Amino acid sequence: MTRTVTIAAIAGLALGGLAGAYTSDAWPLLNRSGAQAPKSQPAWAEVQWPFPTDEWGKGKAFRCAAANCGVEVNLYIRAKIGFCNCTTGVSDDDELARLSDFNLMGEKPSATGPGQPISVRWMKGRSRGYTLAAPGWTRRSSLAVAFNDRCDAIVATAIVGNDRPAAVEPGVIEFLNSDTIAKWAEVAIGL
Repeated sequence: MTRTVTIAAIAGLALGGLAGAYTSDAWPLLNRSGAQAPKSQPAWAEVQWPFPTDEWGKGKAFRCAAANCGVEVNLYIRAKIGFCNCTTGVSDDDELARLSDFNLMGEKPSATGPGQPISVRWMKGRSRGYTLAAPGWTRRSSLAVAFNDRCDAIVATAIVGNDRPAAVEPGVIEFLNSDTIAKWAEVAIGL
């Protein structure tokens, strides 16, 4: 009888182990029928630069769909070599406004409040939200971001499909800190 109990116990443990292994392997599959967890980083897709070439050249353009960012965001970024205040960098709202690219879009921005300091990799700068007054558009805003390496600035303008630019700022700053933008910035400013 001892032998039968021992065999039954071993068979039971083996069966339990197989069931446990199956369950742990199948656990990710069980979640597929339910809702997927949201992505931790918005999905930015590169699109064609939509503006004519000027003294600063073409930049990079990216789009984040409303499904990924909560609202559609179009981000335009480019380098302005030698245009930044070499002594203080982008340290105040006046310097941010001077560097901003609103003139490309023909927009007349109004600041929603004071700007704030930001960090993008090794560079420091500022960001500030604006509302946009463009004929035929309602509930549109923008986020102006500029950061520098010595006398060279990287300027980003995010056009937001609602009147709350502060809501998308963390996602925009996170994307500006990504490897994609860091590698481009290094080449653009000649590092």
